[in-house]
Amino acid sequence: MLVNIADIKIKKRVRKDLGDLESLKNSLRTYGLLNPITLNRKYELIAGERRLTAAKSLGWTNINAVIVDNMTAAQQLELEIEENNQRKEFTNAELLEGYKRLERLRNPSPFIKLWNLIRRFFEWIVSLITKKKK
Repeated sequence: MLVNIADIKIKKRVRKDLGDLESLKNSLRTYGLLNPITLNRKYELIAGERRLTAAKSLGWTNINAVIVDNMTAAQQLELEIEENNQRKEFTNAELLEGYKRLERLRNPSPFIKLWNLIRRFFEWIVSLITKKKK
């Protein structure tokens, strides 16, 4: 659900230090919001303060949010803690493998480029045949 950022209320939070938001802001600029923030039905923030703060600093006026209802204050606090506590960073090996795969996708070998060209050609032929049958 798209929510007006000005309508969101931030109450007392467990996290005191939001840390450096520059990489998060860059991610929001490049990819948009990948995971919505979480609000209660009164538009009080439950989870996503870093995302919300980064979006505000970028001048966003709206943000995607999930609205949860019928939760006690204890359940909301539990959700805030859980959302922040269950993150796991990539290991160095995982991150390296991910970037290697990304590099191969961005810069395929000449053989892969040729294979993709042949595949697209045959897909184009099939689409022409399919159109003629209709």
